[in-house]
Amino acid sequence: MGKLKLDLHDIYNKSHLIDNALTEIINEAINKKIKTVEIIPGKGSGQLKKKVIRFLQQSHIKNKYHRIDKDSKNFGRIFVHFKF
Repeated sequence: MGKLKLDLHDIYNKSHLIDNALTEIINEAINKKIKTVEIIPGKGSGQLKKKVIRFLQQSHIKNKYHRIDKDSKNFGRIFVHFKF
């Protein structure tokens, strides 16, 4: 398995669910040694994407992954890369 995917469209306005979903998918990637997680906050106003990036930049989360990339072709997509 090469990649996990998290689509946040259904919970875009439920902050606590977003944090839980992000934590779960990062932990799942680590446990299963998945190298890439694709997070889809969607395009919208960009607020959800900013929230996701703020979440990923917290020090206790940031030390779990290698790097993040914003998709240059699709504004509504973020990739989180892990090194195993």
